[in-house]
Amino acid sequence: MQSWRQALLYIVGIGISNLGNWIYLVAINLLILHMTGSPAAVAGLFIIRPLAVLLTNSWAGSLIDRMNQRRLMIMTDVIRGILIAVIPFLSSVWAIYAVMFLVSVAGAFFGPTSMTYVTKLIAPEDRKRFNAWSSFTTSGAVLLGPSISGLLIAYTDIRVCIFINAISFLLCAWVIRLLPDVDQEKAAEGEPKQRLTLQVWLQDWRSVIRFGQAAKYFVTVYILFQTVMLLGFALDSQEATFIKQVLLLGDEGYGLLVSVAGAGYLAGSAAASFSVKLLSLRMFISAGTLLSSLGYLLFYASSGPMVAAAGFILFGFFSSYANAGFTTFFQNQVPIELMGRFSSVTRLAEGMLQIVLTLLLGFAADLWSLQVVCLIGAGAAVAVSVAVLVAVYAPSRSHHYEPPASNRSAAT
Repeated sequence: MQSWRQALLYIVGIGISNLGNWIYLVAINLLILHMTGSPAAVAGLFIIRPLAVLLTNSWAGSLIDRMNQRRLMIMTDVIRGILIAVIPFLSSVWAIYAVMFLVSVAGAFFGPTSMTYVTKLIAPEDRKRFNAWSSFTTSGAVLLGPSISGLLIAYTDIRVCIFINAISFLLCAWVIRLLPDVDQEKAAEGEPKQRLTLQVWLQDWRSVIRFGQAAKYFVTVYILFQTVMLLGFALDSQEATFIKQVLLLGDEGYGLLVSVAGAGYLAGSAAASFSVKLLSLRMFISAGTLLSSLGYLLFYASSGPMVAAAGFILFGFFSSYANAGFTTFFQNQVPIELMGRFSSVTRLAEGMLQIVLTLLLGFAADLWSLQVVCLIGAGAAVAVSVAVLVAVYAPSRSHHYEPPASNRSAAT
């Protein structure tokens, strides 16, 4: 019971942060679009995070696995809150990009750190249920965030949305402070702190490579799933432009459509939460990935708001299954003591691919038909999703989807 109280507290903290993020996401897209009128400038927002990942993730994991994870999460949330509060006072697009880059650097630490912390906090047999409920909270933020943002933009100012996100990070830091210190036992045992040197850093990379060589099936599924996610991320960079320039909807219509996606995600997360014991982890991952990709394809094939909304609902509903399923699979397969380093190294590679795909899609959309370019990207995501389904249902691999008694130890 105590562990679920702690899990609920974590979900509340991250939920507050996610709500602020979605309020902010709509606002910052519109702010840059209003300042520049350029789809490429909006796409630039989606390149900042992978650039930050390239700068930090080659070494961040070595710090994450050796630092106190709760303290690191609190510190990164406070830094992000302060930096985002500066954005409304900036009049230069490049200055906004610079601050967002620093925010993304802090975020590059938070993601792998929170994954490691949660894996330590939640027992293996409870992870699928926890991730489904976590997705439910995230989907609530997806639903409420754009709606709140739309109301605030309509009756106040875009900058108010940005201030709210800054406050949400500070609130999240306060909630995390109330959670248990999962590294306290290690500190109590007086485990010596290892100085981070070039030799240690290279050893960490070798540990990740050895794990990848030993867990080839996991790495295959990981690459396929992340390829679908990266294609979706690149398509997201053109979402606002597609809605405004192809569907010819205004700011309110944009916010409404994103809210529809949030409603689908909320419904999907609720369904996932209540079907944890009915559907297998393989079904969560494979069907969720394929059907959410088909939602993208339907959205970018649309010529009016009704079909676009149907695509968003399909995407939102099944992406909650895909995300909850794959997160559980990741937590069960990667050793806890290697998780920060593995996440950082793989996100480094993903960051490079994100930059290439987002730039390619953005420039292609400027040169040719935006809708045709996005349909090609969505079609590619569907094709890779089929490969995910085939890999997940390989007959000899069912044991990979059973919850472990405990995470394996990493090779050293």
